[in-house]
Amino acid sequence: MTRSSGSPVSPIAPVASERLLIRPSGPLRGTAVVNGAKNAALPIMAACLLTDEPSIIERVPHVTDVVTMIEILRQLGVSVSFADGRLSVAPGRYTGTAAPYDLVSRMRASVCVLGPLLTRQGKAQVSMPGGCVIGPRPIDLHLKGLQALGAAFTIEHGYVVGTASGLRGGRVQLGGAFGSSVLATANVMMAATLAEGVTTIEQAACEPEVVDLAHCLIGMGARIEGQGGPVIRVEGVSRLRGAHHRIIPDRIESGTLMIAAAMVGGDLTLEGARAEHLGAVIDKLAEAEVVIEKLDSALRVRAAHPPRAVEITTLPFPGFPTDLQAQMMALMAVGRGVSVLTEKVYPERFMHIGELNRMGAAITREGSSAIVKGVERLSGAPVNGSDLRASAALLLAGMCAENQTELTGVEHLKRGYQNLEEQLVRLGADIQRIS
Repeated sequence: MTRSSGSPVSPIAPVASERLLIRPSGPLRGTAVVNGAKNAALPIMAACLLTDEPSIIERVPHVTDVVTMIEILRQLGVSVSFADGRLSVAPGRYTGTAAPYDLVSRMRASVCVLGPLLTRQGKAQVSMPGGCVIGPRPIDLHLKGLQALGAAFTIEHGYVVGTASGLRGGRVQLGGAFGSSVLATANVMMAATLAEGVTTIEQAACEPEVVDLAHCLIGMGARIEGQGGPVIRVEGVSRLRGAHHRIIPDRIESGTLMIAAAMVGGDLTLEGARAEHLGAVIDKLAEAEVVIEKLDSALRVRAAHPPRAVEITTLPFPGFPTDLQAQMMALMAVGRGVSVLTEKVYPERFMHIGELNRMGAAITREGSSAIVKGVERLSGAPVNGSDLRASAALLLAGMCAENQTELTGVEHLKRGYQNLEEQLVRLGADIQRIS
């Protein structure tokens, strides 16, 4: 296998010894421009494997998960260059079929190369992603969906080895124990674009990131309809052309900044934030008495007093996103009254409770729910972020805590946020990164 590189990509992951010193912050004021969605960019990058023509993807966030996906594409023999949010992918007639453990283990979303490799190369070898700190996240729905199109799989030495002599369209049912799977929907949809005949995906994920992938594939010549709903229909074509696509704004980054403003107060405008992607978040923040104004291409967030307690249940889109549960728990920790947050997507996603309680929060867990009794103020403390969203929640908590908070585990932030701390500092937060 020939491995090509393209232009170098600057490293962005901090060393483990780095930490953030967070001091009490005044109100956030000003305008923040929302970056492209990491969770949309990753499967779209994988979709570039479906053609031998070059593709250009714009507004790609410079985060470590994107850098990892670039490494995977290069491992497959694809030339990639990336600068200033513009990603150029030139697959040519690449021959690679293996995504190795050392890369897949860094980022579970790398499993989305499975569908493109099977339909384009007829074989794929992808490391099993394993579990993570928010609980096991198996890929059984990915395999089930691709098997319905004619792929065959074996598990060998920790790798999923797939073969396909020619995929054929069929009916695919993707309902799982905790709802639809975004990445499984993406994998099957990508594979179906070059399969013979028509594929119907039932209980498909409805997330905006799936819709963005569908729009990119349609721009490449795919025939897809129903994206954004629970039934997606894909009519296979013989070939796809290169893509030229612009990634949607990141709704989780938008929501994180909205919650930050709600916690410390202020008047914040989020350029690019899309209300149609944040309906459940806007509804719950409004219920908590945060004022949100929908502008032409932005959202304005104003908060002047502690939020009111709310009840939240995380659900697949259009429900409240699991990726904002930890940040919302930090907000409710300083709310007025008792809140209940129920996690229906990843029931084990509560590693941040103990660290928030170290800061003086009053949170107890009962099964898949967290009971949050609001306190008047939090107290700064040494805390550790166990994962991407937990780290974001602790960062926000430190901004409204008394004294200084020292946050370790900050390398997780770079997985999904492009310069989150820098954005917050520009808006008025007091945050310092030190080694």
